[in-house]
Amino acid sequence: MLPPQLNKYKNKDHFFFQPDDGLSKVCNAPTDKSGVYLVYALKNGKIELIYIGRSGKRLADGTIQNRKAGLGGMKDRLVNGHHFGKIARKYAWPIQMMAEGIEALDIYWWVTYDENHKDCPCDVELELLDYYNAVNGSLPKWNKSLRSK
Repeated sequence: MLPPQLNKYKNKDHFFFQPDDGLSKVCNAPTDKSGVYLVYALKNGKIELIYIGRSGKRLADGTIQNRKAGLGGMKDRLVNGHHFGKIARKYAWPIQMMAEGIEALDIYWWVTYDENHKDCPCDVELELLDYYNAVNGSLPKWNKSLRSK
């Protein structure tokens, strides 16, 4: 189930990722926008939210900076951002999926900062983590803390 606070964002989509896919090939997130994403694991016929993340940070002047390295934007954060240590997700996720017996990931993303909305991805991510923690009594298993880096 998707958190209701994401309903206001219309620039959104999702994609599936299997361990033998190329993450940069299947990822359809924008290369020039910032926002949040939810990662659901598909395993043994069950779906579980396992990670809440974001791309984009607030600068000292209050503006939001899009990720510029590699592919850029949210796509770059999803593909080349670090997870499980200092390993890019394009490598770390397939290894972790095989270790946990996860068949596929269903990754939903929302642009939270654009011409229609000016919501900082860090703030939205924290709101989503707080919401998940309040409902479930814990964080999604691939999240380490309530605070963004």
